[in-house]
Amino acid sequence: MLKDKVVLITGGTSGIGKALAVRLGQEKCKIIITGRSLETLMQTELELMQQNIAISAVVADVCSEADCSIMIKHAYKTYGKLDIVVCNAGISMRALFKDADTEVLRKVMDTNFWGTVHTCKYALPYLIESQGMIVGISSIAGYRGLPGRSGYSASKFAMQGFLESLRTELLQSGVHVLVACPGFTSTNIRNTALNALGSAQQESPLDEAKIMSAEAVAAHIIHAIKNKRRDLVLTTQGKLTVWLNRFFPKWMDKMVYKHFASEKNPLLTL
Repeated sequence: MLKDKVVLITGGTSGIGKALAVRLGQEKCKIIITGRSLETLMQTELELMQQNIAISAVVADVCSEADCSIMIKHAYKTYGKLDIVVCNAGISMRALFKDADTEVLRKVMDTNFWGTVHTCKYALPYLIESQGMIVGISSIAGYRGLPGRSGYSASKFAMQGFLESLRTELLQSGVHVLVACPGFTSTNIRNTALNALGSAQQESPLDEAKIMSAEAVAAHIIHAIKNKRRDLVLTTQGKLTVWLNRFFPKWMDKMVYKHFASEKNPLLTL
């Protein structure tokens, strides 16, 4: 089903993006990955080529609309079509809103929300032509606002609202839209999360060994792609959070507060 599909993955040099590139490459897809660091892109491209994966890499910052136009044109010029776009590039934050510089929230929104918008805008004509697919990598934070992650939750809520609107607009086009919402996943996103002043916090408040791996998340997403799922919510904790927040929102305010007040080096006090 996926053989010879052309797949562009933003933020494809680490975490879920890289895991998707590997697994989709093993499905004999033709992969384009993007990232901001030329050195990291070249390393990832070489690593995947050594696994006999058809791959091309292009430097692009999804915050830049011009870069998004360039990367989509590169994909189409390289392979002559575009079947699947995975909007994966993202950044998080960890700071209470009262302490955070508003530029931190702007940076998170520019990457997670506007990066998705820019990518979809330039990819859409080619996806309509191929009757392809958009895959948005969102988060449980797009269903439930998380303390200390106000900008991240806002960006994911916005991303999901945008993709739902786009899905409805495209009902007659043959283009499918999947929104995938992993729970906590063992990637470097918490190490690179921005603190109140906009610097990477460089540590994770979670026990990374106890949460789902990027490879496991990628396997679930690929299964959802093959089955043309509309939505994908991962982990038992994630599914419970979404369900409980829908029916018991006031109680969940307290439970979420307690959970984040219990993390390592908490921002909240019990």
